[in-house]
Amino acid sequence: MREIHVDRITEVVSDLCQRANRYLPEDVVGALRAAREQETSDTAREIMDQLLRNAEIAADEGIPLCQDTGVAVVFADLGQDVHIVGGGLQDAINEGVRRGYEEGYLRKSLVADPLERATNTGDNTPAVVHVSLVPGDMLTLHVAPKGGGSENMSALWMLTPAQGRQGVIDAIVAQVRAAGGMPCPPLVLGVGLGGTFELAALLSKRALLRSLGEPSPLPEVADLETDILEAVNATGVGPMGLGGRTTALAVHVERHPCHIASLPLALNLQCHAARHASADT
Repeated sequence: MREIHVDRITEVVSDLCQRANRYLPEDVVGALRAAREQETSDTAREIMDQLLRNAEIAADEGIPLCQDTGVAVVFADLGQDVHIVGGGLQDAINEGVRRGYEEGYLRKSLVADPLERATNTGDNTPAVVHVSLVPGDMLTLHVAPKGGGSENMSALWMLTPAQGRQGVIDAIVAQVRAAGGMPCPPLVLGVGLGGTFELAALLSKRALLRSLGEPSPLPEVADLETDILEAVNATGVGPMGLGGRTTALAVHVERHPCHIASLPLALNLQCHAARHASADT
């Protein structure tokens, strides 16, 4: 049994909050550069250049990629041979978020009462925490700040089984087309397919942690990802909704068995600032 003190967890979460908000992952930068070279629209290419320059400035000056520094979503993969000492996991994560957002001068975006806009919590806590019990004696923490613009355009459907594969593609394409420029494309699409109402949504968000463009290890799911990406980019929504070939950079589908009477589908839209940072403790 390996012990991890809560102070260490707090320290790591604080650092991850700041890193995720300041540094665009290299896989995202690479995808933006590749998409820029494939664009035929002058406007789309100019937008891509601005996005890449924005990422460069944020990294060089240690400032946020976007003014919306999001809700702190934390995925904790907790080894079954880990014993957390000195306090509780949830409290340690929240303290890390509190410190990270205060020390990093990151915008605090949470209201305590969803129906009362004047109840800002003041420190961007509580975090949204998802814990998975895994083999081993490590704790892996993933911090993925989620901005309001892209989150607001996300969706969940309980399709009928008869709608099938094409129904899944059609629902996603219609949602992306309706969203237009509001979620700040080019996007990364996290898709949860199957499970239940709540699991599909969780799968769609977890899917955004995958390295950009890394296909599913399941061939039939990888083919679905390719077909969704092609259909979404054929909409012509383009960067920032101003037209172009690149509406999405990647599609990541996570699949789970479901009830014979159901076809749950969730779509979590992520803007071009596909922010996330991870660390082992």
